[in-house]
Amino acid sequence: MSEAPFPITPEVEADLAIARRGCDELLVESELAAKFARSRATGKPLRIKLGLDPTAPDIHLGHTVVLNKMRQLQDLGHTVIFLIGDFTSTIGDPSGRNATRPPLTREQIEQNARTYYEQASLVLDPARTEIRYNSEWCDKLGARGLIQLASRHTVARMMERDDFTKRYKGGVPISIHEFLYPLLQGYDSVELQADVELGGTDQKFNLLVGRELQKEYGHEPQCILTMPLLVGTDGVEKMSKSKGNYIGVTEAPESMFGKLMSISDDLMWRYYELLSFRSLQDIAALRAEIEAGRNPRDAKVMLAQEIVARFHDAAAAEQALAAFEARFRDGAIPDDMPEVTLEGAPLGILKVLRDAGLAASASEAQRNVEQGGVRVDGQKVEDKAHTLITGTYVLQVGKRKFARVTLK
Repeated sequence: MSEAPFPITPEVEADLAIARRGCDELLVESELAAKFARSRATGKPLRIKLGLDPTAPDIHLGHTVVLNKMRQLQDLGHTVIFLIGDFTSTIGDPSGRNATRPPLTREQIEQNARTYYEQASLVLDPARTEIRYNSEWCDKLGARGLIQLASRHTVARMMERDDFTKRYKGGVPISIHEFLYPLLQGYDSVELQADVELGGTDQKFNLLVGRELQKEYGHEPQCILTMPLLVGTDGVEKMSKSKGNYIGVTEAPESMFGKLMSISDDLMWRYYELLSFRSLQDIAALRAEIEAGRNPRDAKVMLAQEIVARFHDAAAAEQALAAFEARFRDGAIPDDMPEVTLEGAPLGILKVLRDAGLAASASEAQRNVEQGGVRVDGQKVEDKAHTLITGTYVLQVGKRKFARVTLK
């Protein structure tokens, strides 16, 4: 006889609302509701899996979007599994790539994994986080086990992946070992008996493979929750170190605070949804206050303080606010100033100063920088090669020259 369904109580509905918050896709919602209901009724926590390959040592706020979701589910009492793909990193995840990803050495993997988890622990509660490495079971598979695993999936299903299809049609080589990556990521879910797996939108195919493999092995299939990619401080591209629009989780408090204050008022609400731990009700109330006339800067300050306090502490957040306000105190920054739009970002600071009418020539702009008279959003620019990416900035030369410059 099949298990009788557990009731979908208001508490279960509240759990679902937390799971849905900011997510891109939830598969399958009715199944997750049943899992939450069973957990509530039996007191047995769900097993929530997040697999990460330590391909780089540092993380930025974009990486924390999925970690925030893990923390929200962790706070509901569920078991969070932080899976470090030390075995799969030796293969390289082909997701979203048009060429074979070079594998990492064991030394690189171990070093990156240590740093990555230390930084992830700024979001997750380490005391309630289960740390696993997929080499625990992948090393034991051997050639026979790997062949048996491969027999449970078809080439046709693999070719449903967009990146594989595009590379095949374009004549770009696909190495056979790349087919093993989604299989092994899926097998992780089998070994861990995951109830839910999280990932970015680019991981959807791999997460679905895990769901299918669980069915093959006679397990209850995991639900899948994908999170969107966070737009960077430029408001255009996804957050990325290579694009210079990122906020690192280990950045100095003042730098982190200043970057958060530089985002647009519209983007601020997306950051609230994906990065803040405030309730949706609190955010909605705050948004209503802004729409009723409250200064959006107040909301941005609250967000910046929350994020800085999370990755540093409350005292650092207060000091960052004080430093930020000191730069704008005593009417130093006027409310009214020329507004200029320039095309072709990224642009060097000297060109921006000249084209915005703040300097008569590039040489004059350079002298102003060298003499310490140039500020961008209140922060002194000391490098004449400083570059500004897409966004809006308040530029200041000396005590009296200002312009609000938008770079596109």
